[in-house]
Amino acid sequence: MSRRNLSLVAICLLGLALLVGIGWKSGLFTPQPVATVGGPFKLVDQAGKPVDQSVLKGKWTAVFFGFTYCPDVCPTTLQVLAQAKDRLGPKGKDLQIVFISVDPERDTPQQLAAYLNSDAFPKGTIGLTGTPEQVAVAAKAYRVFYEKAGTGSDYLVNHSTPTYLMDPKGRFNRVLPFGIGPDEVATQVANAMRG
Repeated sequence: MSRRNLSLVAICLLGLALLVGIGWKSGLFTPQPVATVGGPFKLVDQAGKPVDQSVLKGKWTAVFFGFTYCPDVCPTTLQVLAQAKDRLGPKGKDLQIVFISVDPERDTPQQLAAYLNSDAFPKGTIGLTGTPEQVAVAAKAYRVFYEKAGTGSDYLVNHSTPTYLMDPKGRFNRVLPFGIGPDEVATQVANAMRG
């Protein structure tokens, strides 16, 4: 290789090193933080008992945000979760369902208890509600969007539709998107349980 070619290679390598150094210093090559899902909350369950994020510990938990007056997404999601839990067989006992209301104005503990008592929904589902401020904190922790739509007593609540699967330590594992059937939900939960 000629001296001229060696000089060009050296200049190119020096330029590359300079660009890498600038990129490193500017944070271009540093790992970006991963968005977390979940976090502290203080709500009350359908029996009126205060509950916090520790309710998620000890079991796999499917966390879904909805409201009891929901005409479609919420009952469908709860029915799919009930069927998926059945399809898990004996492992189904290791999965709990937590339904957090985004309609604290109407979803009192008593309303949640009556709603979740339906035979179509998973037995033992934990319903949570609270003040508007408490619900907002929980929704923000899970990156859930919701807003009141309409006026009067028959208003609806637009809201995010995924279910969040949390591990037995209360940490986010994966999103279970709305619209997948009970077989796929059961498969994803079983895969998560296997690690």
